[in-house]
Amino acid sequence: MCACSNKKEKDEYSERTLFAMDTIMTLKAYGENSENAVEKAAEEIERLDSLLSAGRAESEIYQLNKWSLTQDKEGKARFLVSEDTFYLFKRALEINKMTEGAFDISIYPLMKLWGFAAENNEERSFYKPDEAEIEALLPLVSSSEIILDEENKEVGFGKPGMEVDFGGIAKGYASERVLEIFEECGVTSGIVNLGGNVQVLGEKPDGSAFRVAVEVPEDTSKNIGILSIRNKTVITSGGYERYFEEAGVKYHHILDPATGAPAENGLKSVTVVCEDGALADALSTALYVMGEEKAVEFSREHQGEIDVMLLTCEDELYITKGLEASYEADRYQASIIE
Repeated sequence: MCACSNKKEKDEYSERTLFAMDTIMTLKAYGENSENAVEKAAEEIERLDSLLSAGRAESEIYQLNKWSLTQDKEGKARFLVSEDTFYLFKRALEINKMTEGAFDISIYPLMKLWGFAAENNEERSFYKPDEAEIEALLPLVSSSEIILDEENKEVGFGKPGMEVDFGGIAKGYASERVLEIFEECGVTSGIVNLGGNVQVLGEKPDGSAFRVAVEVPEDTSKNIGILSIRNKTVITSGGYERYFEEAGVKYHHILDPATGAPAENGLKSVTVVCEDGALADALSTALYVMGEEKAVEFSREHQGEIDVMLLTCEDELYITKGLEASYEADRYQASIIE
């Protein structure tokens, strides 16, 4: 439970901005006790970042990865982790199976090779590897080789040298935790923006829905359109977020686990809307990796569980039927995925 004050405070609105998980985050809460709720939520984000960051030396994931690099036997040793970390391992493996490998947290060795890893952030040492370098690391990208010991909350790897990164799911999980804290503190209306990952609690104090803009990849000062939502998360992924150029070619950070190279499957951006922040976060990456045809098929199969916006490289916008009533066009008229 939240250790928040029970006294009636006249905190009609509170806001907090912080930097964590390699991005700027904004937390907003409306109503009594909102100030305490926002402060507790900020503390929780900092705690999760200290557990889950692959780039912070004190984190469990950093220590797990370094431990893995010292192992010379397959599948023998186990590494003890916290409840939060173990939970995210379980979710990541579930989503890996759900997406037939398109989402894979064991992509980290290749993220490091390309210079996109958390450990590369300060130096920004981007690098275009050759095929031989990629092929040498591809065997390490295999979520099926992640071993979970439920009873002891321990993690192991079936191949020495495997490393993981929760960058594609951690912010979504963090936004879930923020809203849980808001509710524990008695807040019934709030919005969190974790570097473009937006999740809302309830509706605005005036009774209207929250309005979330989805950005145009080539110009983030403009919007594809607006979504009106209540009690949902809206998470967008695309190759425009982090990339480098070499010899006139752009190389972005969303790597295809099957090839070890940036995914190039006909999509500019993918937006996932649902109630589950961790799921939306992971699926926005996975559907981008899948590409247009498979993403449309996946969206059809999971209607009712998730809603999706797909912007193609030909500037065609597709949205699932569940978003039809809540989508307000700005620059793009949408075709409906039935």
